[in-house]
Amino acid sequence: MTADLAQRSLDCLQLADPETKCTATAALRADWLAGDVPLPPDTSKVEPIDTPGRPERPTLVAPPEIGRRSIRTREGHAALIHALAHIEFNAINLALDAAYRFRGLPPDYYSDWLQVAAEEAYHFALLRDHLRTLGYDYGSFPAHDGLWQMCIKTAHDPLVRMALVPRLLEARGLDANPAIVKKLNNIGDTRGVDILEIILRDEIGHVRIGNRWYETFCAQRGLDPASTFQQLLMEYDAPRPRPPLHTEARKSAGFSVQELEYLETGHRH
Repeated sequence: MTADLAQRSLDCLQLADPETKCTATAALRADWLAGDVPLPPDTSKVEPIDTPGRPERPTLVAPPEIGRRSIRTREGHAALIHALAHIEFNAINLALDAAYRFRGLPPDYYSDWLQVAAEEAYHFALLRDHLRTLGYDYGSFPAHDGLWQMCIKTAHDPLVRMALVPRLLEARGLDANPAIVKKLNNIGDTRGVDILEIILRDEIGHVRIGNRWYETFCAQRGLDPASTFQQLLMEYDAPRPRPPLHTEARKSAGFSVQELEYLETGHRH
């Protein structure tokens, strides 16, 4: 019997080896696009996932324990690329979970999140290869688990997931991109800059997907997207976006001028 989308997504999610996970995720998306992966029954069981498949290293620590290193040292340069690779690895799991966890949604929803998962896997592979040219590998430095913790907190509702993962956490990645590009340019890491440009292009698309489905779910429930987002930020004690925002990237990803103003100033309309 052909494994359905929920089973295939869960299988990918539980794979611990990064390379195997990336390959399986790309294969899942290719099979889905070929029409070879059926949707699960709306009533099928959804498992809680406390810990996704991940390698033994990196060691996970609290964010303050990660420490800061100068990017002008090889170790500091590698630590920055490692931190980016870790974000992308987590993002594969987050996208797979979005495809696995929420049932009975339109096929387009699953297409979107399988696209995101496959692109995150591609980003991870680019960063890992780059990290290896610096003499390190994924797992060489400690990392934190904040992204997956938000995944657990939002496991009960796709509207809350869309609000607080793509629209909040991934959008913060858009804001951080220009400063990281500047740092890499300053040390002459042209390959790193090229990778960051690919990631920015794709992440704008991922945040746009999050915005699309967030607005769809708000419309279905008769909720105002902007005020609901403000309410969810407070309710979940979520980390507010830190200015400066990458306003052009956020506009491309579907944020309104009014919402960007609120995020920058904290003033509601």
